[in-house]
Amino acid sequence: MARQARHRLRRRTTLLVAPAAAFAALIGFAAAPAHAAVWSSSDRWGSYRTSDGYTLYNNIWGQGAGSQTIEANSASDWWVHADHPDTGGIKSYPNAKKVVGKRIGALTSLSSSYQVSVPQAGAYNTSYDIWDSDYDFEVMLWVNHHGAVGPIGTPQGTVSLGGHTWRVYKGDNGANQVFTFVRTSDSTQGTVDILPVLRWLKDTKGWWGDETIGDVQFGYEITSSPGGLDFATRRFGVTSR
Repeated sequence: MARQARHRLRRRTTLLVAPAAAFAALIGFAAAPAHAAVWSSSDRWGSYRTSDGYTLYNNIWGQGAGSQTIEANSASDWWVHADHPDTGGIKSYPNAKKVVGKRIGALTSLSSSYQVSVPQAGAYNTSYDIWDSDYDFEVMLWVNHHGAVGPIGTPQGTVSLGGHTWRVYKGDNGANQVFTFVRTSDSTQGTVDILPVLRWLKDTKGWWGDETIGDVQFGYEITSSPGGLDFATRRFGVTSR
């Protein structure tokens, strides 16, 4: 369950110039950008609105969190350095988001693409966090994860939707229902056709009605990153009609 800044929710480059950057890319860690970021924040609830309608959040919401800095040029070019202790419980969900504002039944398409660089240490998941406009329902799509992390709820089987195969979990965090789709094989880049997932929840399972989709968020739900770890988003975008 990813939580957002308090005022939003009730709860929860390719670098070719430097050898060091090339080495970092090869080992799977985020390399420092070759240019200064447009925006940077180490504030717990730091946020930034882009000119094309996306919002980025540092979003350090969990108990026992350490330090975290987010830097960004755009919603498709941002990175995070997080140093959270090796303890349980989610510490943060740095993310970029786009608000859709349409009912499921009124949507003819909703999709997103992503490309990330993530560490091979710590405990985290890379995920979409999709909310209805009233924040009563939360749909998480985990595209990769590492370490001692797991979804809320009980297993509901495996399903192929939106170009991926997922293990499905259904649960409740005490504030809202949570439907989590965990990709059966980790991925650091791809495209997700989100609308079939939402329609499956509505029409096939009947777990919700014709909800208005609000936030489509994408980021890193970080439980631990001792010593400081780097996460980078190299592509992210949401398209809908």
